[in-house]
Amino acid sequence: MVVSSHCCTETVFDYSWKQVVQAFWNRYPNPSSNHVLTEDTISREVRDGKLYSRRILSKTNHVPKWGERFYKNTPIKIIEDSILDPKNKTLRTFTRNIGMKKIMKVDEIVEYTEQKDGRTLAIRHAYISSQVFGFSRAIRAFGVERFKSNCLKTANGFNFVLCNMFPNHKHVTLTRSPTPAVLSITTKSNLEQQQQQHHHPTQSVSKTESFKNGVKQSYDFLKSQASKIAQMFSIKN
Repeated sequence: MVVSSHCCTETVFDYSWKQVVQAFWNRYPNPSSNHVLTEDTISREVRDGKLYSRRILSKTNHVPKWGERFYKNTPIKIIEDSILDPKNKTLRTFTRNIGMKKIMKVDEIVEYTEQKDGRTLAIRHAYISSQVFGFSRAIRAFGVERFKSNCLKTANGFNFVLCNMFPNHKHVTLTRSPTPAVLSITTKSNLEQQQQQHHHPTQSVSKTESFKNGVKQSYDFLKSQASKIAQMFSIKN
């Protein structure tokens, strides 16, 4: 069984959903995206009032010394599928690497939604797995830390683009950068243990267990969403 680590972050952008969506398609290049080498749109169509897009990106990241035995610092291709729903004001993206998947596979789901105060919330989930025997846990731990670091860079780069696209936006606060907050980091195996403990007849449900059960529900929901998003795209890789 392939075990994956789950990491979730939240970022609030001080801009409207419409502005964030406009910036999404223009977020590269920016000072925080030196690791993004290329981006190409390979398909785009409107179905049922929603915009479906598929893009392919080329990225690179510095590899630590211990990782050089598994992976050289060469560009990795990333597939990015997205669904833009202007009626419900949601933008969902589903990305995954198509190279080096046995070493480290990263499935990422991001949803951008409008908040009541007019700002935009981005919730980002990542599922990181590795099939390298004996090093899977270390590689997944590295992947989680790299994901959190990249989330901060993504937020900073996104804000840079938003600030330049909308210089007269009245809500801009240059002294504040929305830092992603890590909500949970868990694994499939841990979730199974939590589920068994939850169903034990003599076990009382504590606040900690309730939180863990909530994490499991969130994990299952996002996994089901990932499958649905993937199925909605009829174009083969």
